[in-house]
Amino acid sequence: MSEQAPDATDATRRTRLANERTFLAWWRTGLTALAVGFGAGRLVPELAGGSNWPFEVIGVGFTVAGVSLMGYGYVRHRAVERELSHGGYSSLPDRVALVFAGVGAALGVATALLLIANPG
Repeated sequence: MSEQAPDATDATRRTRLANERTFLAWWRTGLTALAVGFGAGRLVPELAGGSNWPFEVIGVGFTVAGVSLMGYGYVRHRAVERELSHGGYSSLPDRVALVFAGVGAALGVATALLLIANPG
C-alpha cells in the first residue's frame, strides 16, 4: 500500500477555512468587548453606586476596542487571503498584538481600580 502525498489543493482549502474561522474569532472577540463595554458602562455603575462617568468612559473604551477588533479582523482576513493567493504567509504584526494587548490590559486595570474605589 503506497501513501499518497497530501494534495496541495486540500491544504490550501484547509488554510482558507482556518482563515475564515480566525476571522469569525476576531468578530466573537469584538462582540464580547462590546458586551463588556455595555456592562462596564451601564450595569456596573448601577451595582457599584457613585459617579457614572468613569464607568461610562471605560465602557466606551471597551466598545471602541470591540469595533477595532472586528475591523482589524477584516483587514487581517484580507491580508492572509492575498498572501495565500500568491503562495505566501502573512504574520500578525507584533505592534498590532502589542496595541490590542495593551489596550485590553489598561481597560481591565482601570475597571478593577474603579471597582475598588467604588465598592458599592
